[in-house]
Amino acid sequence: MASRSLLIGIDSGTQSTKALVVDARSGKVCGTGSAAYGLIPNLPAGAKEQDPETWRVALVKAVKAALKDAKASAGEVVAISVSGQQHGFVPMDAAGAVIRPAKLWCDTSTTAECAEITEAVGGLKAVIRALGNAVLPGFTAPKILWLRRHEPENYARLATVLLPHDYLNHWLTGGVFMEFGDASGTALMDVRKRRWSEAVVKAIDPELSGKLPTLSTSDQPAGRLRPEAARALGLNPGVLVAAGGGDNMMGAIGTGNTRQGVVTASFGTSGTIYACSERPVTDPAGEIAAFCDSTNRWLPLLCTMNVTVATEMVRKDFGLDHAAFEKAAAKAPAGSDGLMLLPYLEGERTPNVPDGTGVFLGVRAGTFDAPHFARATMEGVTMGMNYGLRRLAELGVSATQVRATGGGAKSRLWRQIMADVFNAEVVTLEVSEGAAFGAALQALWCWRRQQGETVAIEDVTDAFVKLNRKETATPDAKAVEVYQAMQALQDQTSRALRPVFGGHRALVNR
Repeated sequence: MASRSLLIGIDSGTQSTKALVVDARSGKVCGTGSAAYGLIPNLPAGAKEQDPETWRVALVKAVKAALKDAKASAGEVVAISVSGQQHGFVPMDAAGAVIRPAKLWCDTSTTAECAEITEAVGGLKAVIRALGNAVLPGFTAPKILWLRRHEPENYARLATVLLPHDYLNHWLTGGVFMEFGDASGTALMDVRKRRWSEAVVKAIDPELSGKLPTLSTSDQPAGRLRPEAARALGLNPGVLVAAGGGDNMMGAIGTGNTRQGVVTASFGTSGTIYACSERPVTDPAGEIAAFCDSTNRWLPLLCTMNVTVATEMVRKDFGLDHAAFEKAAAKAPAGSDGLMLLPYLEGERTPNVPDGTGVFLGVRAGTFDAPHFARATMEGVTMGMNYGLRRLAELGVSATQVRATGGGAKSRLWRQIMADVFNAEVVTLEVSEGAAFGAALQALWCWRRQQGETVAIEDVTDAFVKLNRKETATPDAKAVEVYQAMQALQDQTSRALRPVFGGHRALVNR
């Protein structure tokens, strides 16, 4: 008889896949594993793609490493859940084969398709009435229309639309399943009614509705581990596979963001800030995503596309490791002596500036060094996220405490910059891998409910999600004042430059 009941939480991201083995009784992380990868190189400007097979291979590698680290036997694992990067379009044919590489959340090559869908539905206001969200380049819907427009021979083979975590669930179980949380990021689903939007689907292709998976609640399992997947992972067939969800939805669970009043900020490749809500929160301007979460509630969310994208670029250009990068940034004062980054290196989603590029303002002899560029980059991406946090507040979702997760949250200096820019207490969690841990906790929730227990997700997160109080950062009044002035300047610069970004992008693509 197995001595432990273990859960596997998997986070399939843009740059790597991470796996955690978690004890179902104590919530303790018993083992970890990871596997890194990159994007398909040499694609046209704006295109960001990966082969879904890359995710499957990485999942197997990460899970095996985590099981080995945990010294776990196959019989101890009772449930699995997958967190995946949102919005990616995995086109499947009738035989269950992937038709072409997946276009990812950070792909900005679908601006024309966004405009076409929006116009066909009747304009922005009509789209928001139909979906609760605007149709933006990061979302899945314009990627489907892009395939129809640009690769009609591939579109003719399309039988099933999956998201990245759905693709991995399909490999694990053999089934086709899409839960509310990740589905709400497709720009195909009415988030208020939790059903596919007939108006938007018809704007892409009247026959598309037959290619969309059945929607399901987030507490229902995706299925059971099929024998082929079990052999690849070294596990027993029949292990419960929970619904899983998008990385932000799983990050909400992993940071205890399962009741109103909690705000999470994820500082990874992209930046997200989100909050749990008992009701849909829609933005008439379409800047805040009115997503569902993966606990059958809602998750109003802002996304910026450039966080560690920017810091990693600057770090590598100056030849610094992570410790040296932070040490250099600490030498510059709050506000970086006027050096400011407009961080649209990959275009931008909040605000919606898909043609945007990065801009350093305030470059002069006194700021042209590693300390100023390092700190200005940290500050610039944080102010970029604060643009959306202030918009959330305008919609009634305010923060006095922000739970920080992701790679950026590991930096003490960056946590202080967050506290000063957000003017809020910033805390971290004992388990820093929020999405993978959230996936494990969702697996626990699903497993216990399948055993007949009446258990709420808050019961699980209250028991197992713990704050790391040693890393709490509180606002410094003088720095808050500096960043409020810098924020106003960044907002002004962004608005002023938006009309020229399109022309600049065209020049680059000549």
